[in-house]
Amino acid sequence: MHHQTLLFDLDGTLTDPREGITRSIQFALGKLGIDEPDLTRLEHFIGPPLLQAFMQFYDFDEAKAWEAVNFYRERFKVTGLYENRVFDGVLPLLETLGSQGRQLYIATSKPWVFAREIARHFDFARHFKVIYGSELDGTRTNKVELIAHLLAEEGLDPNDTLMIGDRKHDLIGARSNGLSAVAVGYGFGSHEELSAESPAYHFQTVDELHRAFLRG
Repeated sequence: MHHQTLLFDLDGTLTDPREGITRSIQFALGKLGIDEPDLTRLEHFIGPPLLQAFMQFYDFDEAKAWEAVNFYRERFKVTGLYENRVFDGVLPLLETLGSQGRQLYIATSKPWVFAREIARHFDFARHFKVIYGSELDGTRTNKVELIAHLLAEEGLDPNDTLMIGDRKHDLIGARSNGLSAVAVGYGFGSHEELSAESPAYHFQTVDELHRAFLRG
């Protein structure tokens, strides 16, 4: 993998945000009178844009979905942000990529204000040139639009840029913008979901991903 510029998804690729996201979804649903005691039933919220996820999974109209997003953020920005952990092996991977002179960015559908605080708190912000995310009003939650914006802002060559992520949204966003993509199997996308998008590379573990970059 010769690419000199790498775009990383955040949730499910760099960190495991399972606890913070599912507990904040549970909180939002509770505020709307919906009791969901089983957090594992809320893991499908990890990855896709939240507004669309509330509309899809609970059949909310847009106004109610925004209400749910705002309740979610009420808890997430105070507590849920920090109920998170960096996947084992990610920090050594980022050190290697930096030592190889590659240029790293984060491209997440999570609002950039939250993504930058997570990267700061868990001490990996220094590895990235810029952390790109959506706006709080929902602008650029779509990965196709987000990656297009990042490429334009940074003046990047799609042929030399690689997207790395754990959900189909990452792979679709890459392909729509002319980028090759790496699917990682340790996050929240199933093997079937990722394989259906025909990524250029598919690695099951952080260690496999790291070894591939060491090979070039």
